[in-house]
Formats: sequence, C-alpha cells, structure tokens
Amino acid sequence: MSQPGVLPVQALRGLIASGAITALPAIIPEQIQPASLDLRLGTVAYRVRASFLVGKGCRAADRIAEFEMHRIDLTDGAVLEKGCVYVVPLMESLALPVGITAVANAKSSTGRLDLLTRLITDGGTEFDRIAEGYHGPLYAEVCPKSFSVLVRAGQRLNQIRFRDGQAVLSDAELAALHGAEPLVSGPAMISEGLGFSVDLKPAQGDLVGYRAKPHTGVVDLDRIGHYPAPEFWEEIRTTNGRIILDPGAFYILVSREAVTIPPDYAAEMAPFLAMVGEFRVHYAGFFDPGFGHAAAGGAGSRGVLEVRCHEAPFVLEHGQIVGRLVYERMASRPETLYGREIASNYQGQGLKLAKQFRTE
Repeated sequence: MSQPGVLPVQALRGLIASGAITALPAIIPEQIQPASLDLRLGTVAYRVRASFLVGKGCRAADRIAEFEMHRIDLTDGAVLEKGCVYVVPLMESLALPVGITAVANAKSSTGRLDLLTRLITDGGTEFDRIAEGYHGPLYAEVCPKSFSVLVRAGQRLNQIRFRDGQAVLSDAELAALHGAEPLVSGPAMISEGLGFSVDLKPAQGDLVGYRAKPHTGVVDLDRIGHYPAPEFWEEIRTTNGRIILDPGAFYILVSREAVTIPPDYAAEMAPFLAMVGEFRVHYAGFFDPGFGHAAAGGAGSRGVLEVRCHEAPFVLEHGQIVGRLVYERMASRPETLYGREIASNYQGQGLKLAKQFRTE
C-alpha cells in the first residue's frame, strides 16, 4: 500500500517505464538504488568561470554559454582540475508528474573525495532541489576541492531521490520509532532529527581520521583500491579526544554512534547549525533503507563525516554534536535494501576512506 513518502526502487522503475525519467543511453539496472537513482555524466564538461544558479525563466545551456571558458571531451576520460568549476550535462532527463518532487546529493565516494557535486536544472533557483512537474535536462556542477580527478562519461557522481508528498518524521514520531526499534547505539539525541557526534576516542588505537594532503597526484575514479592512502592522506591521531581543525583543510572522521535505517524509512544527513563551530560536515547525505539494519545484514553502521573547516582554527572534541539525520517514511517498502540485494561498499563501516584508496 502506497503512502506519502520517498519513492522506492519499484516506483523508480515505474517512473522510467512511464517516461517520467528518460536517458540516452538507456538507464541500466545498476543505477537504481533502494530509494534513489544514480545519475551519469554525459560526454562533455564545460569549464566555467564560477559556480552559478540558472535562475527563474533561464535555461542552463544559455548560462553555460555565458560563463564557458572551454569544453572537455569526457568520452575517453579527462582530468578535472582541483579548484576549477565544471558543468556536465547528464545522460538523464526528467518529465515529473504533478506531486512528485526530487532532491539530489553526492554519492558516498564522491563526498569522501571532497568532490563537490551539485545538481542544476533549467530555471533552478536552488542547487539539488527539483520542483514538481519539472520537464527538462539535468546538469552536474563539479568542483574538485582536494584532488584533481580523472572522470569518464557514464560515471555516477551524484544521485537523485524522488518524493510523493512529504513524510518527514517529527521529533515525537522519531522518538516513538527509536523506542520501538533503536535507531542509534547509545542515547538518542533528538532535535529536528537524530543528532550524531564525532568519535575522537576510538575503542582501539589512536587513529581518529584523515586529512587530505594539499599536493597530490590525480585520482582516477575507476581505480578501486588502487591508491596507497599515505600518498593522498595524512593520518590524524590523538590520545586526548581532541583535534584542531585547520582552516581550508578537509578531514574524514567518523560518528561515535552506529546508525540504523529501518526498511520502511530513508534518511538524509542535514548540515548542523553554523553557530556550533567554524566547520561544515558532509557532502554526501543520503542513507538508504536497510543501512546498518539487521534485515540487510547490518548491526548498525557508523556515519563517515566529511568535514571542512572554515575561517578560523577550531577545536573539535570527542562526543561533540556535529550533524543530524532527518528520517522520512518510504512510500512503500523497497524490494531491495542497502547492503542486501545490492553491492554496498560501506555497509557495516567504521572510519573508511573512499573506495579508490587502500590503507594496507
């Protein structure tokens, strides 16, 4: 029985069959996740002078022409350079029915590479948000922040989630769900979502995270487990439960809590209020049904935190609240769950770098 909420895998297949989601070439099964659809890079990237929003009544293609510096053929692969901004037309397009909205986010490995990836649309006044009834093309704005990357047409850097109405859980509903089925190890910190904190006192050893090195080689996104981590990352170790974040630096840390997403729910990591500190947490924010859940072979999975410090050095301490998970109902239970029927790189994870790196 369907209800308002996030559309599951079987509903995504229905949108594809009805023509609400189209693609050239056709969508492949591997793109369809339990509660989202992976989006593919097209064959050309436009290097632009700056990031931009398209604006109401404007076409993205016209704005690209206004800001374009040069274009790059991605068919056989090309390097997107650190610190530059690119816009890439995607292979997918939308013709959304009334009542269906969409939101996009970077995939896990994209965020862990500090690869800022945002969705833009014709007439868009926000990144990553698509209004009901949108008919038109999709584009990815891509800005490598820490590493230059080698990308190819067809690679999947971001994903899109579709909603029929709104079904975000209130704090009272979230507390009731946690009471019936624990969502987090330890006490639940519920305030406009499920709060989570940073782990700077690991159960074993003193490794608490990694900081991206400023001058490295190129990362080929297709090379899985290929790059020795020390060539790209500096280990962060501490014995006093405290680290100082450097302005402009990018860190991979891990949540203290192990999180569970039950099969009838999905979640999104929301930025925490800026007044708690000079840093931003997360690029990749979707948590699929089954993440860390026993039904999908999990026993709770900790959230990897992608942290960038802003203007001033900032002391981060063990147990400090750094973000929150906003839970939503699924419109119906997905036929596949994260970590069970699909290959999931990060089920049962702890502190873990993107899949292109090896730590041993």
